[in-house]
Amino acid sequence: MNEVAYFPQIESIKKAKENIKKIISETPIQKNLRLSNEFNSNIFLKREDLQIVRSYKLRGAFNKIQSLHSQSKVNNGVVCASAGNHAQGVAYSCSILKIKGVIFMPITTPKQKLEQVQMFGGDYAEIKLVGDTFDDSKNAAIAYSQETNAAFIHPFDDPLIIEGQATVGLEILQQLENKIDYVFIPIGGGGLAAGISSVFKQLSPETKLIGVEPKGAPSMKTSIKNDCNTELDKIDKFVDGAAVQKVGDLTFDICKSNLHDCITVDEGKVCDIILQMYNRDAIVLEPAGALSVAALEKYKEEIKGKNVVCILSGSNNDITRMEEIKERALLYNGLKHYFIINFPQRAGALRELVNEVLDASNDISYFQYIKKNNKETGPAVVGIELDKKEDFDSLIFRLKNHNFEYQYLNTDNKLFSLMIG
Repeated sequence: MNEVAYFPQIESIKKAKENIKKIISETPIQKNLRLSNEFNSNIFLKREDLQIVRSYKLRGAFNKIQSLHSQSKVNNGVVCASAGNHAQGVAYSCSILKIKGVIFMPITTPKQKLEQVQMFGGDYAEIKLVGDTFDDSKNAAIAYSQETNAAFIHPFDDPLIIEGQATVGLEILQQLENKIDYVFIPIGGGGLAAGISSVFKQLSPETKLIGVEPKGAPSMKTSIKNDCNTELDKIDKFVDGAAVQKVGDLTFDICKSNLHDCITVDEGKVCDIILQMYNRDAIVLEPAGALSVAALEKYKEEIKGKNVVCILSGSNNDITRMEEIKERALLYNGLKHYFIINFPQRAGALRELVNEVLDASNDISYFQYIKKNNKETGPAVVGIELDKKEDFDSLIFRLKNHNFEYQYLNTDNKLFSLMIG
């Protein structure tokens, strides 16, 4: 184990568990038969999505605020920054402890999460929307803390936060009697991964610990590769609960020392897993909550015959996002394709596309056409949904065979965003 400035000890984690036991649910760990059969292994799901605030974040938030409260260090209230789940944990903690909390959140935060924060915090929570990313909100929250002397509750880079999240690891080891071969842990800022991995390094050092990030926000993976905590220039904010430009300094040191591997998964794969878990297992997950299950495919050979734990970190998903989630899943699986097709400006051109080019397994799901005067052809943006991705080659063959001029949009990110996004 590499030398780190701070490493959570089991006694401190047990103390955190005692501090939070009155408001934290000991969430179940469930064997999932579908995933176990699919990967020829024993897949167990740690259901932090069933926590009262529907994520593990309450553990660290309450541990931190309770500790400050017991030392009379919150006379000026508390302040935090969050993309959603940490905010709910802080809001609920403030409500329980009767402490004023000011919560900075990105302007892009889904409405559902804003409503949940207000519900859990009640009169004790005030929301301030600032910036487009978590880091924008964090800077505003730190400035507010300095101006008002309110206690800043960091979402991940704080020993008491990490120790609170680490109680998830204690529960897993108490709940499962069998040897645990792998644990897949979602990573945003790294608090959960730092906490759980510290527990396993001390109590189950043979377990392989795999950190999982979204492909569009690989802050921890990049930092480990560079051997220094690295801030990303830009990130894809879709997996909002795990999209940070820079992980914590403490969490980076711990994860660099503890993790067996840190991998990324495509946002489209995450969307596919969200739909699978909902349709087949009746489990609602937010994008960050699906990261651990989405990572199994990359480890399918290594985990055969093994006991594997996936952390389902949260379920705060806005129902209005489901259309986008379905769209991303279809694109990822090669089932939806967009084209700019130049139609001859004559009667029957569209009928020819439908009758001669498309077959029974194809469906037009998007069509946008503007007729242009004095032009022989007119462009239309067409979205076509397939039953099987293998049908794509035959679709392209028929387009060419019927002399339809087209431009394929799926692989042209800029044009795709302009025409479709």
